[in-house]
Amino acid sequence: MNHSSYDISHDVATVRIPQLLELFASAWWATGRTEAAVRGMLDGSDVVVTVVDRRAARLVGFARALTDRTYLAVVLDVIVTPEVRGGGVGAMVMDAVLAHPWVADVGSVELVCQPDLIAFYERWGFTEHVGRSRLLRRTTDPSLTGG
Repeated sequence: MNHSSYDISHDVATVRIPQLLELFASAWWATGRTEAAVRGMLDGSDVVVTVVDRRAARLVGFARALTDRTYLAVVLDVIVTPEVRGGGVGAMVMDAVLAHPWVADVGSVELVCQPDLIAFYERWGFTEHVGRSRLLRRTTDPSLTGG
């Protein structure tokens, strides 16, 4: 992969909202997100990473993190456009998130992923062995209640 073909940014002001909405629409877990909600999400995120294909002027990768900068960071919304998946953009996104000064030195970095992506995240030391901890959720989204 030619990394020089991509621009990586942590600047939330440069996020291409319409392109981010298109990117989210390509993932089952993010469909239906609205511009207003995504703007609120960006405003509330501590770390944002975008990867833009310079030649096409298109957003091709995104992630964000919430962090207290000491004990915990949670990586969220890692997504790569379907057209370039498997080409290294996801690794660029993860490298950029984990290298950010607000994430790099925290005691624990966590994320939630589908089973088919565990091997991808293991490259950065993520493991599904988290002791006896269990993910619990309280939600107002009926599609996430499991019922």
